[in-house]
Amino acid sequence: MSITVSLVVVLAVMVWLLIRKGGLKAGHAIAAVLLGFYLHDSSLAPSISRVVQSVVETISEIRI
Repeated sequence: MSITVSLVVVLAVMVWLLIRKGGLKAGHAIAAVLLGFYLHDSSLAPSISRVVQSVVETISEIRI
């Protein structure tokens, strides 16, 4: 659960920074959030979840 919460926080900060500095319009961000909610209810949700989990695990194994 901590990975999910951390990922949500990181993504929220990224969106906030893009709105403030990168020229991302709030309407576009809202559309992306709504797309995420609809994808969550689709048949693609398990595949997306596995890919994200795999990327997070790969990143966590990198030692600097």
